[in-house]
Amino acid sequence: MIVITADQIASRTTSDMVANTVDALNSSFDGKLPHRAERTVGDEIQLMVDSGATALHVIRDLSRVGRWSIGVGLGDVRMPLGASIRESNGPAFFAARDAVERAKKRATHFAVSHNPESPLAGEIEALIDLLLLLREERTGKAWRLYDLLAEGMTQGEAAKKLGVSAQATSKMSIAWSFRAEEAGTRAAAAQLDRINL
Repeated sequence: MIVITADQIASRTTSDMVANTVDALNSSFDGKLPHRAERTVGDEIQLMVDSGATALHVIRDLSRVGRWSIGVGLGDVRMPLGASIRESNGPAFFAARDAVERAKKRATHFAVSHNPESPLAGEIEALIDLLLLLREERTGKAWRLYDLLAEGMTQGEAAKKLGVSAQATSKMSIAWSFRAEEAGTRAAAAQLDRINL
């Protein structure tokens, strides 16, 4: 199982984002979470997923706003699961706690821990770090194009929606490494699934 713990950055000096983020996660990932995401302690969110692809989707959604330290914990969870995420526990939860504390001190505000320790966790962390850094410099227009393509539009359809030429969207897609990001995301998801067996 993959446990994700996210801690809001600078929560004492900024508005509380937990409630809205929990609602958004539960809406976006309805049916993909063994338990609903919840506020755990103060300004923290915790959720559990059982696939690498879902984990990457959550990580990308949370990191995009730049207001979360994100820890991914890999390992076993105690079965049967508790009645809620807050009542569930096991090594993956301890690993997520370790990861989110490390994430607070890292440039990407992201970390992965595995309980028991595995060298694969460091490799996954490095790969996801690269994906997050790739996304960090995107402009508003690049994000609008990314979102339209993620919804399933072709580059031509997205170009019309944005009021630019198909050639411009193609150049933006290359410049902002959309294909490289998707390939890296698939690779990271596969690695998470491998360690999560």
